[in-house]
Amino acid sequence: MLTGRYRPAPVHQTLGDAFYDVVAPARFPEATLRWRDQRAATEVGLDTLGEAAWLSHFGAFKPLPRNFAEPLALRYHGHQFMSYNPDLGDGRGFLFAQLRDERDRLMDLGTKGTGRTPWSRGGDGKLTLQGGVREVLAAELLAARGVETCRILSLVETGEALRRHDEPSPTRAAVMVRLSHSHIRYGTFQRLAYERNREGMRALVDYCGRHYFPQILEAPPEERPARLLAATAARVAATAAGWVAAGFVHGVLNTDNMNITGESFDYGPWRFLPTLDPRFVAAYFDHSGIYAFGRQPAAVAWNLGRLADALTSITSASRLEPILAAWETAYTAEAHQAFLRRLGLRTRGETADGALTAAAVSFLQASQVGYDQFFHDWFGGLASRERAEAGLAGSWYRGGEYEALLGALDGFEARRPEALADPWFERALPCGLVDEEYRAIWAAVYERDDWGPFEGKLASIRRYGAVVRGDGSSGSVGSSGSGGTAGSSGSSGSSGSSGSSGSGGTARFDVG
Repeated sequence: MLTGRYRPAPVHQTLGDAFYDVVAPARFPEATLRWRDQRAATEVGLDTLGEAAWLSHFGAFKPLPRNFAEPLALRYHGHQFMSYNPDLGDGRGFLFAQLRDERDRLMDLGTKGTGRTPWSRGGDGKLTLQGGVREVLAAELLAARGVETCRILSLVETGEALRRHDEPSPTRAAVMVRLSHSHIRYGTFQRLAYERNREGMRALVDYCGRHYFPQILEAPPEERPARLLAATAARVAATAAGWVAAGFVHGVLNTDNMNITGESFDYGPWRFLPTLDPRFVAAYFDHSGIYAFGRQPAAVAWNLGRLADALTSITSASRLEPILAAWETAYTAEAHQAFLRRLGLRTRGETADGALTAAAVSFLQASQVGYDQFFHDWFGGLASRERAEAGLAGSWYRGGEYEALLGALDGFEARRPEALADPWFERALPCGLVDEEYRAIWAAVYERDDWGPFEGKLASIRRYGAVVRGDGSSGSVGSSGSGGTAGSSGSSGSSGSSGSSGSGGTARFDVG
């Protein structure tokens, strides 16, 4: 049963049927709940749903009350590995519902693995269970590390056997529901530019103003595209900086995988760094390393340029170029703050913050100490020096770069010094998720149907997030219904407006 905290807001259809296709969800032979994010459900008033109702809505996709009567497969284009593709769109998902959260933001429930749509391009529209498990783990760890990310609201195993070329087949299938602030992608604008649909472009800009960025509508129509680009650029600068501080490699930063409200989403071949390596690549098919760890800020800047290209169909490039030119500076400032947040330190101003970020990057590159180990050891700054030097990585903390790091840390204060007294910091090892650990988690599911390691990892991630962020959000993963007990709980050309392609100040890495 839903309460008054559930506030449906199905507004996407106001854009008109040129923006979507009405589709029907696939029918699945079984429905076993593997993950339910009760914390996210509470934010949008879905937490009171019982298990049967949950599976009805997020396994069989019975419409939510006063929401979309039928799902909408969204239309968009995009650059994939910098090559334009006009044949994209929601090929294995759809927009299932829209609703208001407790902060009064418009939120989308989007799916993955719900079957074929007009944009499936020969695919089956399904999701492997392993793919769903990866999405849950990535979103949870990024959230714990303070990165703006979608949340995976639900993961349901469907009882199907899928064949895939990139994992042992047949493999188990699942269907997933993602909670995000927006599914309006850069590629949504690119499609309109490609089709020379200026009226639709203006309508989409105004839609974004009404529902995401009210400051847009305060400006005259000719200035609104620039305001939208500026708002999006600011959001994604923070997100890209968060990835770098988190040691996260998204893997597929195509323009259809970036949304205008800046949340990170669509976690396929992600990886977290073992040690700092700018050339580290997540996707096995990224042969040229275009989306390597150190190239992610440049990829984001390039994608913003493509959004700007699309917007020049209704505004002049001269209005957009200053925004793109300023992005690297904005990203650099965000990168400094992201590093400070992960170290649990207060800002000391641009110069000192930048010097500390540079010293940390230099030390991480020179020493090759574990990326997560470093942030675990030095959370709280010099207040943790004794703990760090006595820990497992103590032998790494020596040499010239280390002395420079100590000097850069001098004068910084812990944001929450009381956090250092938490038993969490008695741990020798950090809360990370390098590939070897992920593979062990999946092997337990694949080989023995043992969800214990998955549940345990999620509990550890939430405990970690509560300690380092101080937001009391550790939650109880078991009560969320996760794991084996879940059942019981533009244009392809350039307008010349693409501006900056740099990767940003002290968080820039030389990748050749």
